[in-house]
Amino acid sequence: MSQSLKNVIRQAEQIILGKPQQIRLALACLLARGHLLIEDLPGVGKTTLAQMLARTLDLQFRRIQFTSDLLPADILGVSVYQRGGSDSTGGKFEFHPGPIFAQMILADEVNRATPKAQSALLEAMEEQQVTIEGITRPLPAPFFVIATQNPLHQVGTFPLPESQLDRFLMRIQMGYPDAQAERGLLSGVDRREIIAGLSPQMESAELLALQQRVRQVFVSPALLDYLQAILRHTRESARYTHGLSPRAGLALLSAARAWALLDERDAVIPEDIQAILSGVVSHRLQAVGEYQKQNSDTLVRELIEAVAIP
Repeated sequence: MSQSLKNVIRQAEQIILGKPQQIRLALACLLARGHLLIEDLPGVGKTTLAQMLARTLDLQFRRIQFTSDLLPADILGVSVYQRGGSDSTGGKFEFHPGPIFAQMILADEVNRATPKAQSALLEAMEEQQVTIEGITRPLPAPFFVIATQNPLHQVGTFPLPESQLDRFLMRIQMGYPDAQAERGLLSGVDRREIIAGLSPQMESAELLALQQRVRQVFVSPALLDYLQAILRHTRESARYTHGLSPRAGLALLSAARAWALLDERDAVIPEDIQAILSGVVSHRLQAVGEYQKQNSDTLVRELIEAVAIP
């Protein structure tokens, strides 16, 4: 692990107290060139995590507040006709880019917007580009979306469709802090003030280089056997409505490589897959029947127990 990456983790843990696992998962998601969905109650640090990462990694940051009246043009941008001169000749349309044209996007409360507005993120998250009025425009690199989502039982939410959920490499939950971390929050300085004074610990060029290094982390044939066994088990098990797709398998592989890099290893081991399994598959697997009563952590733990390591 580079010294800059160690500094990023150290600084992050000073802001997000008592959540080292969530910080590492968020960084693994970013290093794997994925996108992150954080689902939890309001007020547990979702937005703080996004703002802290943008500041620490020195990324251009834009926050988009998703509401029921949000339009795709509010996200992507719009072309406005500019008059040429006093005689109204020679005018042309000029494109005004929307907030999507940034390196890190916080899609805040993404499930409060209508499906039409949510779909504006699909091409951007999958292909790192947007097509507006027939013209394809590239997005900056690195490009990372962190979306926050309120629990679906809350008023005024629109469930994300499966195609949208699948664009997120990981889904995590922040959870309540433990007593010690909460005391630190209550007795310390406001997190917003601390974030405003943070100094960047990594440049964009180094982050791009680390993302490239993730792809070079070695994966043995035996490890691929283990990964395929997990995919096959979900497809054959009666616990789920459907099994994990090949895209989910690629997501598991990318995230496991990033986790190995964070652990300063140049090869993936089965424990890497187990460490990131819940974040990658919890929003992709749907339980059926009596298993719906189990939470996602229990389902993933049973999945790990059901598939033997070769």
